[in-house]
Amino acid sequence: MKLFQIDSPIQGTVIKRPSKVCKTPYVADVILENQTDEILGHSPALGCCGLADKEAVVILSPLNNKKTVCSHRIEIAKFEEKGHTIYIGINPKLAETSAFYALEKNYLPFLQNVQSFKREVTYLNSRFDFSGIDENGKTFYMEIKNVPLADYVDVPKKERKKFKKEIEEGIFDQKISYFPDGYRKNSTDVVSPRALKHIHELEEIVLTTEYRAILCFVVPRTDVKQFQPSNIDLTYKEAVQKAYKNGVEIRVLQVEWDQDGNAYYVNKHLPIVLFDEYGTY
Repeated sequence: MKLFQIDSPIQGTVIKRPSKVCKTPYVADVILENQTDEILGHSPALGCCGLADKEAVVILSPLNNKKTVCSHRIEIAKFEEKGHTIYIGINPKLAETSAFYALEKNYLPFLQNVQSFKREVTYLNSRFDFSGIDENGKTFYMEIKNVPLADYVDVPKKERKKFKKEIEEGIFDQKISYFPDGYRKNSTDVVSPRALKHIHELEEIVLTTEYRAILCFVVPRTDVKQFQPSNIDLTYKEAVQKAYKNGVEIRVLQVEWDQDGNAYYVNKHLPIVLFDEYGTY
């Protein structure tokens, strides 16, 4: 079931990030398909753990805003492994747009026949991606998180060498999709203070009101067997577990992308693993 399509998608290869011209990490030098000159591409997901770094093949969309230095924006990454190729939506805004169309087309099983909804609504000290009235007349607030990363094991990078066999022998479409991951100064730091704030405030909503509070993880890839809050950031994982126990709904929307920039709703229930043992699964 199609959700939407990116405007005028074009393939390119990342040459360098940050760009030689513009040193912000959000800008990359890219060569577009069938062209020789480098262009500047906005990379809203930064390097996305290698999916948008040097030599990565990506799908971009044109930017028509003359005020920006970039002519294009990196939207999707082409991922090749073990003889398979898939496309992964790495621009975080694509997750929000996917959720918007899934709501509009009535695809979400946990939000069927909503009476109304709107985007970017401020409540408490956060701006949530969606708020609305469900089919029973109950107010809901929903936050969206993009989950572009997956691996055969969910462990910190320094631990991966212990699982060499599991990684080498892992089946391509049986990975673990996980959130969050990213740069931090110390291993004890939270990866995303903003994401941690959102889960705390969703928990406050269910504890102090009669509203529904929903945390929806959008998994924009099809080579996974499950989703889970990551062992890489145990502070965030424990916060999600606690919020769930207190009534916050933890949901997943899985999306399939293709090279033409089409997003499709994956009509299956991807398992969510909230409480588990550290290591492989």
